[in-house]
Amino acid sequence: MENNYHVPVMLQPCIEGLNINPDGVYVDVTFGGGGHSREILKHLSDKGKLIAFDQDPDAQQNIPDDKRLVFIDQNFGFLKNNLRLNGVRQVDGILADLGVSSHQFDVPQRGFSIRHNADLDMRMDQHRHLTAAEVLNTYTEDKLHKIFGIYGEVKNAKSLARAIVTARLEMPFADIDSLKAAISAYIPKGKENKYLAQVFQALRIEVNAEIQVLEDFLQQAADVLKPGGRLVVMSYHSLEDRPVKNFMAKGKFQGEVEKDFFGNQQKPFNVVTRKAVVASDEEIVLNNRARSAKLRIAEKI
Repeated sequence: MENNYHVPVMLQPCIEGLNINPDGVYVDVTFGGGGHSREILKHLSDKGKLIAFDQDPDAQQNIPDDKRLVFIDQNFGFLKNNLRLNGVRQVDGILADLGVSSHQFDVPQRGFSIRHNADLDMRMDQHRHLTAAEVLNTYTEDKLHKIFGIYGEVKNAKSLARAIVTARLEMPFADIDSLKAAISAYIPKGKENKYLAQVFQALRIEVNAEIQVLEDFLQQAADVLKPGGRLVVMSYHSLEDRPVKNFMAKGKFQGEVEKDFFGNQQKPFNVVTRKAVVASDEEIVLNNRARSAKLRIAEKI
């Protein structure tokens, strides 16, 4: 199952970044195909423990039979509460791989892929109410403009938003083909796939509140890590990398580091990697998804 589900990106750098204590407690907040989790388990003793999170029901087919593993069927935005419910207050390391698994793109009915016609869904957690169709059919032109501009970095976001609002007056959007047809005049020739990927990325981030969830997770990670514990985060686009980089360096998402009365920096982490770690050329040849990955590592002060 693992191979076609999601090949783990930068597996060794992630494991090295966690600096694993064999008797420690570790968290993999993006279990997916279980590749990173299996590797963490190899480094743990019988006393060690791994807690894995994933809100995607398909991920549960990949859970290894191992008494040291606790699986939590939840979004990592609820990290702290779920650890407490499982009697865990502090952990030695946390790993987050923020990429959407290739598996999710390959299941047409999930609506993540531009390759297949399907319902405009895009929910990672099927219990969420907001779908991509609802975003397209109910959001104001101004709100759509912002989403496509900020989350998709779409060049003509304003005219795209107007086209969508105009098209839905005649017929609400129901599936991917209806969206493609409505915006076809705005797609740059020769760059169809890239443009649609940006539009889909924007919708996916909005539907799943990805940036808000990421910021919530980072703040909770700072609370639950033990001093000396490691936070290892891999992101795939600048929208995710920016908050990760800022929070690791400054303990906040905008502005400068807070200082106390004596001028000491008030921040939860020391950065271990001054620059983001990127995949080797060899890995990129084997796994195209690694091309845009950026790995950052920080240690709790």
